Amino acid sequence: QVQLMESGGGLVQAGGSLRLSCVASGRNVSTQGMAWYRPAPRNQRYLVAKITSSGVTDYADSVKGRFTISRDNAKNTMYLQMNHLKPEDTDIYYCHLFWGPGYWGQGTQVTVSS
Repeated sequence: QVQLMESGGGLVQAGGSLRLSCVASGRNVSTQGMAWYRPAPRNQRYLVAKITSSGVTDYADSVKGRFTISRDNAKNTMYLQMNHLKPEDTDIYYCHLFWGPGYWGQGTQVTVSS
């Protein structure tokens, strides 16, 4: 059973930075893609950024140039460096593993004050 645990969320002023982490346990995830999502209407989730096992990345247009996704396979960990944060970035951020049925973390709250 895979478990994903996010951390690093918090309250920050607009223009500030946060670094989110997602640690996977129960399986070596170095050969799987991973991603960060945030909630969307109708119980969906909106892709923020994703990274393949080989490190190829992709971003939502709203975060390009401000956020950087990365991973450390030796630590079974994925990161999201969030710079130049805006109030509209406020949300819960979820870690996702593209393997089997798909796995989700419990989410970490990011709040950006204006």
